[in-house]
Formats: sequence, C-alpha cells, structure tokens
Amino acid sequence: MPYSKQLAERVRAGLRQERGVTEKRMFGGLGFLLHGNMLAAVWNNDLIVRLGEQGAAEALKLANVRVFDVTGKPMRGWVIAEADGLDRDDQLAAWLDAALEFTTTLPRKST
Repeated sequence: MPYSKQLAERVRAGLRQERGVTEKRMFGGLGFLLHGNMLAAVWNNDLIVRLGEQGAAEALKLANVRVFDVTGKPMRGWVIAEADGLDRDDQLAAWLDAALEFTTTLPRKST
C-alpha cells in the first residue's frame, strides 16, 4: 500500500515553520528529517514517530499507538500512531511536537 499523500501533506504543513526539515522516501513511505535525523514518517495511513525510549514507553499507553515493528525487529524509541488517532489536526500536531522535542536533542548530522 502506498503512503497517504494526504497525511504527508498534513505533516508537511505541520512542519513548515521548522528550519532544517527535509523529506526522504524510506520504509516504503515518506520520511521527515530534522537536520539529518529522522523525526517522523508517513507509512501507509499511519505516522511513524521518533520519541526516544522514555517517550515511546509513555506513548504506548495511549490508544491507537503500537510498537514500530515492520521487519520483525521492534525499533526502540519509535512508535506508530495509527490513522484512527490522527483525524484531527491537534492530534497530529501533538505527535509532531513530541517528535520535534526529542529530535532536537540529537546532534545534527551533516547532509
């Protein structure tokens, strides 16, 4: 299944004010990077979000969230926010804010 272009556009709009955001095709979807570090990706109709181990553990307590595991090996510090939890703009904004909060703590990668 191709990634949701509608969700990708909503993510793009939500990150428009952030400097250093780039896009890259990955995971069969569309990834969004901040200064070279992955922060989120649109995969099918869901949003893959980088939150760090502590943030991911907290997020997994929420509805419509599951472990990011598409290869049989769970990715620590990442979760998948399912489409049912992304209907409203404030829901998407909360995920993007959380991903930005964590990703800004990482050292910049040279691109």
